[in-house]
Amino acid sequence: MATNPLAELPTAAADKERVEQTLLDVVRINNDPYLTEISSHLIKAGGKRLRPLFTIASAAASMPDGASVDIDVVRGGVAVELVHIGSLYHDDVMDEAEMRRQVISVNARWGNLRAILSGDYLLAKASEIAAELGNEVAGLLASTIAELCRGQVGELQTMYDVARTEEQYFPSIAGKTASLYAAACRIGGIVSNQPREHIEALTEFGRLYGMAFQVIDDVLDVVATDEQLGKPAGNDMIEGVYSLPVIHTLASSEGALLKELLTDGLALEDRHAAIDIVRRGPGVESAMTVAQGFVDEAKAVLASVSTNDVATALGGAADHLIDSANAVTAS
Repeated sequence: MATNPLAELPTAAADKERVEQTLLDVVRINNDPYLTEISSHLIKAGGKRLRPLFTIASAAASMPDGASVDIDVVRGGVAVELVHIGSLYHDDVMDEAEMRRQVISVNARWGNLRAILSGDYLLAKASEIAAELGNEVAGLLASTIAELCRGQVGELQTMYDVARTEEQYFPSIAGKTASLYAAACRIGGIVSNQPREHIEALTEFGRLYGMAFQVIDDVLDVVATDEQLGKPAGNDMIEGVYSLPVIHTLASSEGALLKELLTDGLALEDRHAAIDIVRRGPGVESAMTVAQGFVDEAKAVLASVSTNDVATALGGAADHLIDSANAVTAS
């Protein structure tokens, strides 16, 4: 599978190292090793760090190729990543998850109360960074956290609802996923003092990328194997979250068969049957078409900002979403 173009930039390794070090520095408390250990648990587990890398790339889109961004840009991206990681702490409590990023989850190791409080701590540290970067960034991060909560609540409202519609699905993923990518790109533009029209375009690119990212993630949930996902395939259906491929399949001629299977407490045998129905139905292909539409829009918006190497890599990262999903469906 091809590498994400952002990872192939000459500055990529150094940028990621700056992000990793800043993440650890921000959550370290010299006189409290216990909270430091809990709050850094998922940071040390690793990750692609796409959101802070998008912040850095958005800032670099206005700079000469190969230039290094200011540390405040890195800190802005780290603030978004801390919101993301904090939300994972909370998600794992809600889902009663035992593993995250190939390590034991915080709630499984330290309990729900500590997981919730340490997740809150990460959100607070993110807000602290944002405040240091100015009122606009602080307000943006606060509204992004609100959008994240709104999207998650919207998803909870439609759990196990086979009548869930696109009109309910898209606002939910806009809040829980796309808002963070939009904020990451917007912060990059704000902190690097780009023209206002560029900031708005970068924000829209991030939003559209985030929409495509979630649709692709939902496609992979039903087309990838347990091994590829690192969790059970069809896990969203098990948890009663009916995503775009499932919504489209339910609206097709295969819908009646699928609807019979989608119940609270989906058995293993029924899970495999439900996955097979979605895979052979029209839902996967139609969801991929929707994702491609978001990617095409995102690249068109980005082209109005810059065509330097970093901007080209950002556009390539959007294409990489589609290519990665196609590689899995073809295997």
